Amino acid sequence: MTKINNLSRRKVLKTGAMAGVSALATPALVSKAFAQSGELTLMDWSDYWPEDMLAKFTEETGIKVNYIGIGSNEELINKMRASQGAGADLIGPTNNRSLQWGPLDLLQPLDMSRVPIDAANPAMARIGPDAWDFEGAGNTWIPHIWGTEGMAWRVDQWTPSDPSGVPSYGEIWSEENAGKTMIRAHSGMLCAGLYMEASGEMEVGSVWAAYESEEKMREVWGQITEWCIARKSNLKLIWNDADSQKNGLLNDGVVVGQTWDGPPLALKTAGEPVTYQAPAEGAMAWVDGLAMPKGAQNIDQAYELIKFAYDPANAGPAIDQHGYNSPILGADQLAGENYAKNFAEAYPGDALANLNAWPAEAPWYADIRTEFVNQFQSA
Repeated sequence: MTKINNLSRRKVLKTGAMAGVSALATPALVSKAFAQSGELTLMDWSDYWPEDMLAKFTEETGIKVNYIGIGSNEELINKMRASQGAGADLIGPTNNRSLQWGPLDLLQPLDMSRVPIDAANPAMARIGPDAWDFEGAGNTWIPHIWGTEGMAWRVDQWTPSDPSGVPSYGEIWSEENAGKTMIRAHSGMLCAGLYMEASGEMEVGSVWAAYESEEKMREVWGQITEWCIARKSNLKLIWNDADSQKNGLLNDGVVVGQTWDGPPLALKTAGEPVTYQAPAEGAMAWVDGLAMPKGAQNIDQAYELIKFAYDPANAGPAIDQHGYNSPILGADQLAGENYAKNFAEAYPGDALANLNAWPAEAPWYADIRTEFVNQFQSA
């Protein structure tokens, strides 16, 4: 498994000095004088587009955004399959799901002449042409938000057991924290596997080897599922979206859990006694993008929203509200003063060098994982 190595916040956001200089020199991407009637439907992760951001877009363009929030890639895929790619003009699939989207033939190539792609981190911009150009028809995906899944906790009620202060995925399943922890089912199980490797309960490299074949996956996930079922009673909550993560930490008695970075860092910025940090086994890194379904009806309006989102003047302030990170060059410099502090505390030491990039998931992998997740949840 390849790690994301030698990264810092500045390197992650500004890979490629020449590309960064040219992008920062680009004129404003959305003219305040521009006005256009119409609307569009956006189907994206439920906490990615703050209300004031969308209000500003409507004020500047005259375009109304009908925002449909989603909580998982499975939900998004199922909605698009059911409608045959209709019902939305822009959607937000995660980078590692390209192998699932390709056979569905539900996306249309983007007109890259209408996308200010030079405004984005070059490494993240390459994901589209590298993985989302199906049969040479053209790129169907551009980066929008990046983040990680790691450990969040109530600083007034819990501290990591290791003297270094670095948490471990294993602490979610421990008897010491029984009845006070939460996970998302499929990612919580995968990261339980990483802990099993680190603690000598499973061969190192098994979690990543499971992506290679159905036979290997069934072997590895069989071990993981058995281990998780034996400790399932220690969990307080299994979450499925951003709001359930926040509610778990604030209202449902959870003191430590495996979460996305955005929800706990948004709470932290708001002054709640919550923090987030990459664990010893490495946080899981992902990039969520924007794509255009084949049934999109409001194409001109969709490209206006893309241009708006790719302006660092809009992407930067949104960081403070949703708590994730932007691939747009210069956006971090326009975020609030808490952003840099939260980022440094979330990824101390060599945490950025130890990020685990989610591997591409073939349809067979997703189907078999669902079998094991259902087995775990019904136990």
